[in-house]
Amino acid sequence: MGAPAEVGTHDIILFDGVCNFCSASVRFIIKRDPHGRFKFASLQSAVAERLLKDYGIPSSDLSTIILIQNTTVFQQSDAVLEIVKRLRLVWPVLYIFKIVPRFIRDAVYSAIAKRRYKLFGKKDVCMIPTDDNKARFL
Repeated sequence: MGAPAEVGTHDIILFDGVCNFCSASVRFIIKRDPHGRFKFASLQSAVAERLLKDYGIPSSDLSTIILIQNTTVFQQSDAVLEIVKRLRLVWPVLYIFKIVPRFIRDAVYSAIAKRRYKLFGKKDVCMIPTDDNKARFL
């Protein structure tokens, strides 16, 4: 299967657009990705819906982060580790957690994901990009 046009030379991060923690994470990534490697789309968007369908990912669960690199899809802790590996400064050192078995990493990820609204809050509408980073969103 070929990659959809959105993928191209950018990696795409699909995130929960109404989650405060997820939106803060997107802002964190943008600040540490000066070359604009990552593009973003809310899981609630039509772009994400189409990408999920194109890659055969069920759209019923919006509680995970998804990273799409060409024809490879990463979810949950694998997505987080692949993202930090590509950030500047010290963040790639966190990739060392790849040695932890995925079932353990994903259990920790899922525990946080299940409580993210309670811990960090939720918005009524998806994150609105600023003029400075509007080009980073699909």
